[in-house]
Amino acid sequence: MVFGDGIVAGSGREVRVQKWIAPGRVNIIGEHTDYNAGFVLPIALSLGVVCAAEPRADGLVRLTSAQRPGDIVVARVDDLVAQRDRLPGWARYPLGVVDEFVRGGHPVGGVNLELDGTVPIGAGLSSSAALCCAVTIALRDLFAPALTDRRMIEIARAAENGFAGVPTGLLDQAASILCTEGHALFLDIRAFTGAESCAAEQIPFDLRSAGLTLIVADTGHPHELADGGYAERRAQCEAAADALNLPALRDATSEDLPRLRDSVLRHRARHVITENARVLAVVDRLRDGADPRAIGELLTSSHRSLREDFEVSAPTLDLAVDAALDAGAYGARMVGGGFGGSIIALVEHADHVAERIMNRFAAAGFASPHIFAVEPGTGARTLE
Repeated sequence: MVFGDGIVAGSGREVRVQKWIAPGRVNIIGEHTDYNAGFVLPIALSLGVVCAAEPRADGLVRLTSAQRPGDIVVARVDDLVAQRDRLPGWARYPLGVVDEFVRGGHPVGGVNLELDGTVPIGAGLSSSAALCCAVTIALRDLFAPALTDRRMIEIARAAENGFAGVPTGLLDQAASILCTEGHALFLDIRAFTGAESCAAEQIPFDLRSAGLTLIVADTGHPHELADGGYAERRAQCEAAADALNLPALRDATSEDLPRLRDSVLRHRARHVITENARVLAVVDRLRDGADPRAIGELLTSSHRSLREDFEVSAPTLDLAVDAALDAGAYGARMVGGGFGGSIIALVEHADHVAERIMNRFAAAGFASPHIFAVEPGTGARTLE
């Protein structure tokens, strides 16, 4: 049995249970480009999900979460798909990972999983990917030590797509596994999917030396990727690519837009085309050692595109972005799948900007957002 302090009991002796952590992420730029085979630039957060795990031999998974006190889920390892519809929604993410290991032929004879997390749920900071990646790296070390990082990313994504029913791209899982401290992760999704060695690049992202801070404002208006809006946008992008007879919108250019007679598809495609261009421009500026202030205009342009062309913003997100810019932010934009969640802002005076956002929310009658500074962190790993 696993206790909250990480001690296993039951054999007359006490053994320290191993723990693993996988971080949430915030995307500097590159929103809704991952499932269009495009480019992304995330960083890992210091916030994450911790998974304490220990094998068991009775063919059962016993799952608990500090965020769901008293909610204990027990399921048979060899029958998870049949049990899926009877499982709580939150439990489908970690149990989906277990199912992927079983489907892959790995000898999971049973396991205790105890979860705890600090990534705000529904904030657009990839709490679900952090959850799946924490369980994936734990099961990798316990049952399949030869698994590569790429395969872990695929397993975590498959758990979300299939078992949890959320059609995410690779961005969140890749960031949680691959990011390194002090860097943003430049990922070419098509090349990464094709296993090309040049698909991922660590881009130095040192704001502190430039006197800058990246703040996140969690608006408290949660998004829910499983509610249909995200899947609808993905389907619209696929429809636009099909109408253009292209493999993906990654291959489209601005010259292709007039060929899309449907105005909705045209707007969706325009966002993807321009967002990919913005990712490449940000990476070029950071690679060249430019003052990070120079990427601010691209962040703000990304928000306008997400609001007007992709239509995934929300009143609280727009208010937070406008307040940050009015307070002197060099750039600001919504992050994540949209329809709620968080924004980021590139600022010099974090306290001043945070106060202005708080005041604007109070004046509009919204609950106070949760505002905090972030720095590029480390990807999934074992906790000592």
